[in-house]
Amino acid sequence: MNFTNFSANIIKCYTKDMIRHLSALIRIRSVEGPAAAGAPYGEEVLRCLEKALEISESLGFRTGNIDNHCGYAEIGEGDEMIAVLGHLDVVPEADGWTHAPYDPEIVDGKMYGRGTIDDKGPVVAALYAMKAVQDAGIPLKRRVRVIFGCNEETGAADIKYYRAHGGELPVMGFTPDGEYPLINGEKGIINEVYERTWEQSDAFRVITLTGGVAGNVTPDHAEVLLICPKDYAFPGAEKIHITEPDAEIVSAILVPFDPETERVVSISADGVAAHGSMPERGENAIGRLFLYLDQLPFTADVQEALRFLAEALGMEVNGAGLGCPLEDEVSGKFTCNMGISSADHQKIMVRLNYRYPVTYEHSHCQPLIQKLFADNGWECTYSLHKPKLYIPEDDPLVQGLLQVYRDASGDMSAPKSIGGGTYAKAMPNTLAFGCVFPGDPIVEHLPDEFIEIDRLVQNTAIIANAIVTLANME
Repeated sequence: MNFTNFSANIIKCYTKDMIRHLSALIRIRSVEGPAAAGAPYGEEVLRCLEKALEISESLGFRTGNIDNHCGYAEIGEGDEMIAVLGHLDVVPEADGWTHAPYDPEIVDGKMYGRGTIDDKGPVVAALYAMKAVQDAGIPLKRRVRVIFGCNEETGAADIKYYRAHGGELPVMGFTPDGEYPLINGEKGIINEVYERTWEQSDAFRVITLTGGVAGNVTPDHAEVLLICPKDYAFPGAEKIHITEPDAEIVSAILVPFDPETERVVSISADGVAAHGSMPERGENAIGRLFLYLDQLPFTADVQEALRFLAEALGMEVNGAGLGCPLEDEVSGKFTCNMGISSADHQKIMVRLNYRYPVTYEHSHCQPLIQKLFADNGWECTYSLHKPKLYIPEDDPLVQGLLQVYRDASGDMSAPKSIGGGTYAKAMPNTLAFGCVFPGDPIVEHLPDEFIEIDRLVQNTAIIANAIVTLANME
């Protein structure tokens, strides 16, 4: 039998043990908790790491523990190493489950539980892929290491610690924490906060402004409380609602106003929520509100600030107003999401989440945007950059993984670039490869998360072939 080309039929002999070990991991609620002595991401995450290392040792692998920030299982010899990067931490279960999130059960060929697809199921698949390679006695030119991350969901501090404390870096690797056929491009992501002060002494004055819940979510609601002349007639606009707050709210307002000649008005805007990587799928309520407010007779600082936001951002999402209409054939257009805004009578703030195409650099957008804001009286008070990831399609890593997937599936689709970010960005020379197949439902982070047992087996076979391919690549 040719064990250099693993099939699902060959892997099926491990199914019962895979289910048993995956169930053991699912039963641990490895949501990040308060750091404790020896448990940087909480006691339950540590318990899950210890269980994964125990499983690995029972399968005959060498193991390592990087100060409880992450761990690994390894086979083979040689100076170079390839990595399969997975993670054991999970997001909270939230409401809406019809199956117990931490008491896994199999119904109609699907195993339900938090982490089954993201990412404990793929971790178990990687371990049994490594076991299949070892059991078959296939010679490897490089060592193979399955890395157990513990902080993927809340910042990837685990891999930062691994790298900062001498963790060996792979010559090549992949994370089964994405999609097939292969993700070879991930846009650069920049999160920034801009603020400016304003003085208000005119007839129109902002009391408070609020909108949005997160920088990477298109806001579906925004609202401003303002003081205006009692007889002012507001212009109409679609998806804008104008009301007068009740007396209790008005009485709580600390900003002075004259009830004889002035009134307090609430103006709210409706939008459509979308992920910040695809703001074109939503409608930005904050931008809609700024476009409306720009029509009102504010003056001086307030008018300058609101006009700038309406013109530079508004509901436009591809950087034209920011002077960064970047685009490439590989990953598409620059996108910008104004995710949060807040203001009071002294200051206004906006939080941006923008993403540049993979053939461009940080320098093509961030300095230009910061200068544009600075020239209009704004200060950048926070900036975080997650660099782009891009490995061209003709690279041996891309071609090797792509061929493994094509041989297993018959699907000849091209690799893809995405606006979001995966765990691959945490480790150099690494791409997201699987474990979700085209057309399969996206259930990660949702109630009743599941993995099909047949897909678990199929993923194990694909990962085994990927291990052999990368470990022996010239």
